[in-house]
Order: sequence, then C-alpha cells, then structure tokens
Amino acid sequence: MSASSAPRVTRIAPSPTGDPHVGTAYIGLFNYTLAHQSGGKFILRIEDTDRGRYVASSEQRIFDMMAWLGLTPDESPLQGGPNGPYRQSERFGLYGDYARQLVESGHAYYAFETPEELAARRETAQQEGHVIAIPSRDLAPADAKKRVEAGEAAVIRLKVPRDGETVVNDRLRDPIHFANKEIDDKVLLKADGYPTYHLANVVDDRLMGVTHVVRAEEWITSTPIHALLYRAFGWPEPVFAHMPLLRNADKSKISKRKNPTSVEWYQQQGYLPEAMLNFLATMGWTHPEGQEIFSLAEFQRVFKLEDVTLGGPVFSQEKLRWYNGKYLREVLSDEEVARRLHDFLAQQKTDLPNDDYFRAVTRLMTPRIEVFSEFMDKTGYFWSENYLVDEKAQKAIDAGQELLPQLAARLKTLPEFGADSIKQLFHDYAGEKGLKLGKVMPPVRAAVAGTMESPDLPDLLATLGQERVVARLNKAVQ
Repeated sequence: MSASSAPRVTRIAPSPTGDPHVGTAYIGLFNYTLAHQSGGKFILRIEDTDRGRYVASSEQRIFDMMAWLGLTPDESPLQGGPNGPYRQSERFGLYGDYARQLVESGHAYYAFETPEELAARRETAQQEGHVIAIPSRDLAPADAKKRVEAGEAAVIRLKVPRDGETVVNDRLRDPIHFANKEIDDKVLLKADGYPTYHLANVVDDRLMGVTHVVRAEEWITSTPIHALLYRAFGWPEPVFAHMPLLRNADKSKISKRKNPTSVEWYQQQGYLPEAMLNFLATMGWTHPEGQEIFSLAEFQRVFKLEDVTLGGPVFSQEKLRWYNGKYLREVLSDEEVARRLHDFLAQQKTDLPNDDYFRAVTRLMTPRIEVFSEFMDKTGYFWSENYLVDEKAQKAIDAGQELLPQLAARLKTLPEFGADSIKQLFHDYAGEKGLKLGKVMPPVRAAVAGTMESPDLPDLLATLGQERVVARLNKAVQ
C-alpha cells in the first residue's frame, strides 16, 4: 500500500471552554472524512490544560454536537481506545518526562526568570523589534539542574536555534519559511508541572499515531514550534494542512457578534445535521462534478485534501437556510420530515399528536418553511380556533361579506371535500357570478387562516376539513 493510500489517523482536539463552535464542526468534518475514506481512525481528544477557561458542561456539549452531526469518533473519552486517556488533564504524568528528555538532549532548558523580569524584557523586546531574550538560556546545564534539584521554581523552554530558518510543509500551501531569530523560546512545561499547548499537542499526536494534522489556519504561526519539537524528539512529522478560516460576509473571522457560532443554536432552530454537514463541506471545497447537494458518504467518495481552496469561505446563514430547505423539500421523504419535525416540536415542549392530520399539515407546509422553528409560527390556524387575523386579511374578509355565506353554504353540501372538487366549486361560483377567482378566493383564505400567506387554498381547505372550514366562514360573516 502506498503512503498516499495508507490508513490515515486524524484528530480534533477542542478545548471545553464554552459553546460548541461551528468551527469545530467544520474542522471535525474534514478530519472525519480524511480518516474514514482511507479506512483510518478519527480521534477526539479533549485539550483541557487551560483550567482558567475550563467550563465543566462544555465537554459533554462537544460530545453531543459530534453525535448530532453523526461524526462519531473512533477513539475519544466516551469510546475509549488503545491510546487513552483522551483528556490531557488525565495525561499529565507523561509530559514532564518528555520535557526533561529535551533538556537532556540540549533542545530545551530550565528557565528561572520571574513574571516581573519577563514582563520588563518583553516590553524591551517589543520596542526593539526582536524576540524576548531569556538569560537562563545561557546557563550551564549542570548548574541549572542543581538549582532545580535544590527546589528553585523553573519552567522548561524550547531552545530554538538562533540561526537559519524553520521550514514547514503544508499540504495546502507552498513551504512556509520562518526565520528562527523571530521565534520565541516557548514554555513547554510550567513551573507547576502543567504542560503548555505546544508540548502536550505534539506528544499526544505522536503517542496517538496521528498522521495528518488538519486544523484552522490560525495555527500556522504555532506550527514551526511543533515542527521543531518533532525534530528535537527525532520523530517523523505528520502531514500538516491548515484549513481556511470561516468568515463573515465582510471577510472578518466568524464571531458570535456577527453570526450565531454555536452549533446548539442551529440545532435549536431546527436545522438538519445533514444540511449543516453539506454546507460546511462547501467551505473551501467544491464538488468536482458541481453538485451542491450531496451526502456525507458522497463527500467521502470524492474528497481530496489538495482540492481545498484557501480563499476565506463565507459562513452565510442565508445559504445554510437554503441548504436546509432543499433537504426538507428534495432529499428527505414526507414521512421522514414529519417524524423529525414531530421530534423537534416535542423537544420544544409543543405537544401535537403524530397523526394523519399532523402529517398532512406537514406536507402542506414543508414548501413554505426553511427550518423547523418556523413551523408553529406559520401554522397556528391549523391547531386552534383562536388564531389571529391580520390587518390585510381583515380587509379581505370585510370585502367578501356578501360572498362568504354563499360559499359556506355550497362548501357545506359538497359531497366530496377534496382539493379538486373544492377548486371546481370556486370556478363554478366565479363563472355564475361573473367574477374572477382573484375576487372569490382571498376572502375565504383570510377567513379560514387569518392571513393571506398560506398554502394553496383548495389544499388548505381539504386539510382543515369541511366542518371546520364552514364554521370559520360563518364566523367571519358574523
């Protein structure tokens, strides 16, 4: 098997610090696809070393998001696996050993500077336009080790070469060159024994067998640190690929100030997970055959990492709504739409029986909604006789006071109350009275629905039923 066709191991490593972000879902989709199309493994690791920002409930919400999307990891804190544990907070015992290994090999050093000393040096470095100078870098290793053994507080820093450059290969870009003199000696292990992101990330990826690191392009500036760590340990580097960031319409980085960024918000609004995945797949990638609507299985079949484009993809709510509407109308069956809608309404504490009437209303209204949360707002007149009548509808009712009782009488005696027979009744009545249908039907629509925005009138009346329709027409006259 060639290297390009070998099973790939990918991962996402979100931090449990808040709402489950659409960016995590986006990166998760591409990692899941890259692994599974090769028969590999997709790992979910929780990076919870930043205890100051840790949110206890956030971890479960990440799991729930991935389950809702159908991006089930092969290894995770929930599934377990041969490379666990999968929370960094449960792996602390191993990071110190790896950091000290780098000290022993000369690729890292103990640093004793206090926060106050570092703040002063950082300010000077910024003013003079160079990286911060760390005096401990020049200590004899034996002397530094004695100070640590004597109990003096120290961090471990990466010893970045001061000459030359670090070149990073990225599957989506030309090689990226970083001048070593512009790279800080990053802290790898804090004085309290906690690892920093850089050390924990690289060690965990190595121990978990990750072959492809696919992440957002905001991590590009961290990648030379990671590449230097791989080289210092003598480990082969994974394939790096930095995906374009999701953008707002103004090309700024997507943020909740301009767009809802929580996947939970879209779930609560009644978006479909298939539509969300389909939409996210088009962020930086285009189906080779020009298809806009495609399944996760189809995405896995045709996706190639090198086909990702780097222009900032716009996360457009309007476009996502369009995708969702297409799935409701063209992909899912009527029965499946009704089932999912009923489940959604039940979660929203709306108790409607899942009967023939509910399914008929759903079929009638599906072309008129984009997301499930719109359903109840547009269908109140199907469930209650206390529906509101808007101003436009009231004017139509007032204008139709003469014909409404006549039509009510005819509809009451209609032998078969179906859409075709109702339509014929309207045609016959209009012909007899010398009226256009545009004069006959609006008052009826207004009377039975309280709005002029409703489905095709014969279908609407057939769904409401003969008794209800006649009663509403008579009530409108009274």
